[in-house]
Amino acid sequence: MKLVYPAIFLHEEGTPGYAVEFPDLPGCVTGGDNLAEALFMAEDAASGWILDELENGQLVPEASNIESITTEEGQFVSLIALDM
Repeated sequence: MKLVYPAIFLHEEGTPGYAVEFPDLPGCVTGGDNLAEALFMAEDAASGWILDELENGQLVPEASNIESITTEEGQFVSLIALDM
């Protein structure tokens, strides 16, 4: 199963790291010391979140349209592809 979810990345000025959250996956948050690590960790966290839901008999949440997601200063949205 292939899935794609939007993720919100936050890079706070003066720090090298990024925090990541998924609007469609409540409580699914992660981060990394740099953008490459944050992208890798985002894929890993979202995959784990989805797997837990499936193992508990839950339905996979529908992904939001990336254009409908609003961000604040210092944030940007990227799509994360999952191969479950």
